[in-house]
Amino acid sequence: MALEDGEKPGSTLVVVRKPNDCIILLLRVVAFLATLSATLVMALNKETKTLVVATVGTTQVKATLTAKFQHNPANVYFVVVNAMASFHNLLMIIVHLCGGKFKDKGLRLVMMAILDMMTVALASSGDGAATFMAQLGKNGNSHARWNKICDKFGKFCDHGGGALIASYIGLLLLVVITVLSIIKLLKTK
Repeated sequence: MALEDGEKPGSTLVVVRKPNDCIILLLRVVAFLATLSATLVMALNKETKTLVVATVGTTQVKATLTAKFQHNPANVYFVVVNAMASFHNLLMIIVHLCGGKFKDKGLRLVMMAILDMMTVALASSGDGAATFMAQLGKNGNSHARWNKICDKFGKFCDHGGGALIASYIGLLLLVVITVLSIIKLLKTK
């Protein structure tokens, strides 16, 4: 059939439509909400428990322990990176809404695509670090003699898991936004 129309065998045309600005704006708003919720849930994550740490004779020795996100550098990095991603999305929403007033649209699209890629890189590194620490908190590491803590601080781990899910949703949306931004950039030329 392709030979009858004068086309070469194996050649196909791929039609790529320019992404609608409303779709990108909607994705940015949802990504902003996801990364903001991940930031707030992890930043407010705290649980205090009184645990028996030893038994002397028949007397139990108890200690009150608190699990906070600040006790783990990976969780602090996670909060900072998600706050930066939220700020980036908020800034891009503002630029998107007020960006029609700028003359040089090509430079704006290039800068948005570059900043989107940088935000994806930062968000993925924060998610990876926090995911590693969540796995360590859930299962421990018998070789390094690190005990699991999620059996003692269940609410803390559940909130951290919820923050991770929200952040991964935000990361996925940021990747989609980046792809759509690059397609939009390519279609303007």
